Amino acid sequence: MTTIKRAAVAALAMAAVATSAAPTATAAPAYKCASSTRDIDDSSYDGPWPDNWKITVKTCAARSGATVYTYAEVRWDGASFYPVDDMTIFDGAKLRVQIKQSREGTDPVVAERDFPGLEARLEDTTSTGARTGTYRTATIHHRAGPSALGDSLLFLDWHGDGRGYQRHDYTASPTV
Repeated sequence: MTTIKRAAVAALAMAAVATSAAPTATAAPAYKCASSTRDIDDSSYDGPWPDNWKITVKTCAARSGATVYTYAEVRWDGASFYPVDDMTIFDGAKLRVQIKQSREGTDPVVAERDFPGLEARLEDTTSTGARTGTYRTATIHHRAGPSALGDSLLFLDWHGDGRGYQRHDYTASPTV
């Protein structure tokens, strides 16, 4: 065998060994989700038109080692009597995403984050004037014990009702 062929065979053998010894990519954590829907009344409106908003929140959680990841997705179908792109429906709207340690009794919150970007999305309309849409939060994460879950709370402050933020609870994710 020539020197060049021996070098090529040796290089291929080394590459094969290095490839088989290389760590494999880990799979993304599998999310467990739960969703629930609420019909929420616009407390600032008392006119003749239907004013309820159907809002669904899906909360998902996953675990990778000791770290728990949680995000939420909001879907809504709002009342259609408002003017197009009316930015005065709410004085505030936010979704709070939490990671909780699952225990007997009340589950303590170990991490949480508010997502106020929801307000502008709720007040926006589609090109056809419908007040429907979807909003997905960023993922939050925290090291948590052996049994944890994700939870979501929706806070709405209707413009002109004088009541401030009203809290709406949604179903938490299964434990991970």
